[in-house]
Amino acid sequence: MEKIQIRSASPIEYTLSTIGGKWKPNILFLIQLGINRFGLLNKGIHDISKQMLTKQLRELEKDGLITRKIYAEIPPRVEYFISEKGETIMPILEAMFEWGQKNMTFNAEGEVDF
Repeated sequence: MEKIQIRSASPIEYTLSTIGGKWKPNILFLIQLGINRFGLLNKGIHDISKQMLTKQLRELEKDGLITRKIYAEIPPRVEYFISEKGETIMPILEAMFEWGQKNMTFNAEGEVDF
């Protein structure tokens, strides 16, 4: 008997692929709080490399969740903003934050117990 596989991406899979990962939710939260310059984002997110931050910002911009504004100044200044589409995902991230805050547990060293 021939095996038939049907695969369709669900809306949940799409959402998780768009905002999922270790860094994107934190980047979005910081930008929404007004921390919208590369250097400040890099300082505000513990353990993210500059290369990874650049990659994540590009993906968020490509997916339409953030916009980038380049100012004609010397030295150049770039700021990131939550887009209209990005605003629609913020309630989901806020709900995830609240759920995590209520359910996180910590080990003896005070680190999050995954």
